[in-house]
Formats: sequence, structure tokens, C-alpha cells
Amino acid sequence: SGYTSFYFDVTDHVVPGARNVVTVRCDASDNEGWWYEGGGLYRHVRLTVLDPVHVDHGGVAVTTPVVEPGRAVVEIRTAVRNDGSRPATVRLRQRLDGVAPVAERVLTVAAGHTADAVMRLTVVNPRLWSLEDPALSRVFTEIVAGTTGPPADAVVTPFGIRTLRFDADRGFLLNGQIVKLQGVCNHQDFAGVGVALPDRLNEYKIETLKKWGANAYRCSHHPPTPELLDACDRLGMLVMDENRHLGDTPEILGQVESMVRRDRNHPSVIIWSTCNEEGHQGTDLARRQGAAIRSLINRLDGTRPVTSAMNQRGSWGKGLSLVEDVQGTNYNPEGYDEFHRAHPGMPMISTESHSTTTTRGIYFTDTTAGFVSSFNGNTEYCWRMVAERPFVAGTFVWTGFDYRGEPTPYGWPCIASHFGFLDLCGFPKDDAYYYRAWWGRTPSVHLLPDWNGNGRAAGQPVRVRCFGNTARVELVVNGMSAGTQAMPRWGHLDWEIPYAPGVIEARGLDAGGSVVTADRVETTGRPAAIRLIPDRAAIRADGEDVAVVRVEVTDARGRIVPGADPEIGFTLGGAGRILGVGNGNPSSHEPDRADRRRAFNGLCLVLVQAADDPRDLDKELRLAAASPGLAPAGVSIKAMRSSRRPALPALDALP
Repeated sequence: SGYTSFYFDVTDHVVPGARNVVTVRCDASDNEGWWYEGGGLYRHVRLTVLDPVHVDHGGVAVTTPVVEPGRAVVEIRTAVRNDGSRPATVRLRQRLDGVAPVAERVLTVAAGHTADAVMRLTVVNPRLWSLEDPALSRVFTEIVAGTTGPPADAVVTPFGIRTLRFDADRGFLLNGQIVKLQGVCNHQDFAGVGVALPDRLNEYKIETLKKWGANAYRCSHHPPTPELLDACDRLGMLVMDENRHLGDTPEILGQVESMVRRDRNHPSVIIWSTCNEEGHQGTDLARRQGAAIRSLINRLDGTRPVTSAMNQRGSWGKGLSLVEDVQGTNYNPEGYDEFHRAHPGMPMISTESHSTTTTRGIYFTDTTAGFVSSFNGNTEYCWRMVAERPFVAGTFVWTGFDYRGEPTPYGWPCIASHFGFLDLCGFPKDDAYYYRAWWGRTPSVHLLPDWNGNGRAAGQPVRVRCFGNTARVELVVNGMSAGTQAMPRWGHLDWEIPYAPGVIEARGLDAGGSVVTADRVETTGRPAAIRLIPDRAAIRADGEDVAVVRVEVTDARGRIVPGADPEIGFTLGGAGRILGVGNGNPSSHEPDRADRRRAFNGLCLVLVQAADDPRDLDKELRLAAASPGLAPAGVSIKAMRSSRRPALPALDALP
């Protein structure tokens, strides 16, 4: 499928002492998905040198069968492979972070075979992995041939100690506490780079989603790159890991095995999905195919439940449902109560919902341009149906980010979807503020539309909307109150007022009438300047780190100008490159690999990467932006020396 990990043993083809060339070729000539799936070598490819006796590919599985107050038991299952021509007797040695004893086992592995071992270690007063404190631990594994000498193989396996459970009445529980899954579905692409994301951009996407209140990520509709799961582990994001196709052929089961063996140690992964919206989901064939996948998953892991994304309401309770641990539902929120009454013992999750289409900064639908008004959508209804039902574990919104392909509700010349509450660059649409309000924990209000009139004359009526979570909201127009309204739970507020240039302000009031938060929107002046805002002041020069630079078009007072769309040119000084550009416009046909981009509603983006060259490290990259008629801008980004992965120390030397 191109999404699962695989390897080839090239030992027999290598000529020792000579210059060898390994060529890897991908044939991406056949399209398969209805979105932009990409093609070619866009994930990591590594050449690995191993001793004939080594830890098998994906051969360390870490579970925590006992987690109780003051103690956790860590079980480590290890597969040791012998690709040599003779039997080998080795010592398998393993240790945990902060745990003094080294567990040891002597194994004899036949030539061409694999030997398995199980070890258990106890952790006293463990830190549990959670959303707020994603504490990670590590298993250090050594294989030593004979009684002395260096390890023949050594690997590090990160994992987390935590408990999880899906309950038919209470939803999802992490470490015994109810957590409503505020999830997002996402494809794997990003502005400027397509699907070939450097590691940092995977991390950036998770950071951005957490900022807007998301706590769960569905890998739609295929296994993700491992670096995305690494980011979810570090940052505290729950994951539904999804297989690409339903079936019981050796190829499909092989893809499932690859996914589970690779991803089973990630504490962020809480549930496996067998497939998405297969047409025969309610049939007995689907039951048999789903049973084959579930049986394989349970053999390889067995610590997480299995679901599938079922979009046919009439199939719920049939076919795939009969071999699921958790009923997955795509859309059809009107069926939640009926299913729960009919199957009171079955946990339930909304695997996909919402599908709201909007375009950032657009407040009138324009079919010619391919834009959808930000007043569009059914966001609130879908979330309310989940939020008010404890037995629904949560939902995964379609989608967090916009993505290439499937340009709903329009076709060509649109080239991207409008589904995300973030655009292709990660810039928030207005709906993002709805999620921040109801998924967050702090007082929040947000006003739309912009206040530049959008062609209206003074005095013409304007609909003003407020997303927020405070008890009441007062709208103030040019210093005069336009009324106060109570905020409905899971809802929003609307006013209709005459347009008058100036300032509108939403004042969020608590139950006592005190202002606890506010948002203001001003009529801006004409575009006057460019502003550059990198996400960080320094990046590593390792070929994987990236500076995400937000580009703003501002007026003379520094306010972002809605509707501003000048073309902006970029130059980069120093040892680095402009990796890509974007602006979030779903109708833009501009190249992503370029040194210029037209702003879209006042914003665009530049991705900057430092050269992976030791001669040019610890120096500055200087990004400059210019456009006729605008004051130019410049910013410096330090390129830091990358800390290369050190050799693994002997287990006895670890603190």
C-alpha cells in the first residue's frame, strides 16, 4: 500500500570492500484514493547494517499488564532472529529507565529462525502517560554473543505506562478517568511539501491541533508515518491507527501485521481501525474479513480494542459490527440513541463527523472562485449530539486540516478540500474558534466577519456571529452596546446590525456579569507592509527540522488586512533553502516549490530549512520578503548544530 513499513535483505547482493549502489524505485503510476495520496519516496528510507543475530524487525513488544497505585509491571516480548548459517547462543539483556536490575535470558537460536523471550520488570511509583503529562519510558535491549565483548545488537524502545478502556455507558477512560475524545481526521499532506513532510512538520501539525483543543487524531485512511506517532507520544495526543483496506488476503493481512508490529509500543495509540466505509460493511463477508483482521491484531497486540469506520446506519449491528470491540460510526448522529438502546453493552465512538465546508476569511459563498462562506456548516449540531451522550466516547471531525484533492463542494479548478477548520497552512478558519471554545477550558469569544464591509455601504445590515463559551456576551459597536445575549451550550450567538466602519467588540461575561475575555475586530487601512513571524527563532541543521514562517500583510498600524492578496517574493541568505510556500487558498494553482506566493486574505506561509552541512552550522539564515508598494520585511533564524544520535551505552553503565 505504500503506507506500511517493509524491508529487503540485500546481503547476498553486496560486494564486500567494493563501492555498492542500492537503488530503490517506486512505481506510483496507478492512482487509488479519492484524495491526493502522493507517491514516490516520501517517507524515510534507511540502510541498516546488522549482525546475523539481531532483534527482529519490529521484534520488541512492550505492554503493561499490571498498573496499580504505586506499581506497574512491564512485560517485554522480544523476537531474536538468526540469519546466520549456524545455531547461535546469545544473552538477551534488557533494562528500563530508572530501574536498576538488568533482566537477562540465554537463548539458543537456530539458523534461519527466530527465538522469542518474555521478561517482566517492575516499576515503583510510575509516572503515567496522559494528555497533560505524556511521560515516556524506554526499554534498552542488548544481544551479546558469548560471555564477553560488545553487543551484537542494541535497540531502544520508547513506551508509556497507562491504562485505557472503552465503556458502553461512560465512553473512553484513560488511567481510569473519563476523557471525551475531541478528535480530528487528517490526511498526511501539508502546504508547500505535499506528502513529503520533514519530521518537524508532523510535530507542528500536532502542536497546532492541540492549540485548538483537539486531543485525538484519526489516521485517515491508512497507517501514518512513525514520526507522526512519535510526536503524538511526546505531546499527548490520542490516536486511532487505521488500516487501509478490509480483506483477508495475505497482502492485506501483511499490511495489518506491519502496522501493528510497528505501532504497538506507542502509548498514544488507543484503538485500531480495520478500514473506512467499505461498501459491503454490513455483510457476512465483511464479518469474516473483519474477524481475520481482529484475530491477527489480538495475536500481535491484544491490549487495544478494534473498531471500523461504518457509514451505513442500516449496517450498524451487522457485518463488521459483530467482530468489533467498539462500534464505529461515520455521520448519522440521529442513530446514536437507537443503536445504544439496541446494543446497550457495546461501546460506541463517532469515527467521523461534521464535514463542514468553509473557506478562511470568506463570508459570501462564491461558486465562481470556489469559495464557501464561513457562516456555512453543521459543526454545532454534530458536536452537540456527541457531547450530550456519555455513551459516545467522542468523535473525529472531518477534518482538522484542509487537504489536496476531493475539492468538495466544488470540482476543478478547485484543487483542495474545504473541510478543515484549519486551512492547508494550518491558519485557523472561524470554525476553529468554535472548537477552541467548547473543547478548551478557558473563557473564549471570537467575532466574525471582518469589519471592512465586504462591499457593503454604511447602514446596510450585517450578520455578526460570536463563537464563545462564556455565560453571556455583549456586542459593542463603536463604543455603543448592541445588546447582550446568553450563550447557548454548544452553540453560538448572532446579531444583525447596520454596518458602520470602526470597531466591533465581543465582551464575554461570567455568570456574575464581569468581563472575563473579549475579542475585537477593526476596520483596517490599505495594505502597507509585510510582517514575518517564524514559529521558532532557531532550528536544527539536520535535514528534518523546519521553520514555519507566517507571512502577514498589514496596514500602517500593523493590523492584518482582510482580502489582501499581493504577490510576495522571498529570498533566503545563508546555508539553507526555501522548502515550500503556501497560502491556504483551495483554488490556487501556484507552485508550492517556489520563491514567491500570493497572499490569501492577508496571509501566506514560507517553510525554511537549514542545510545539513557541518561547515555551515551555528550560523544564521536571513529570510527577506518584498512586494511592490509594501514595506519589506526580514527575519533571522539561527541554524543550530544538530545533536547526532550517540552510540547506545552498555546497559550496566546506564544511570
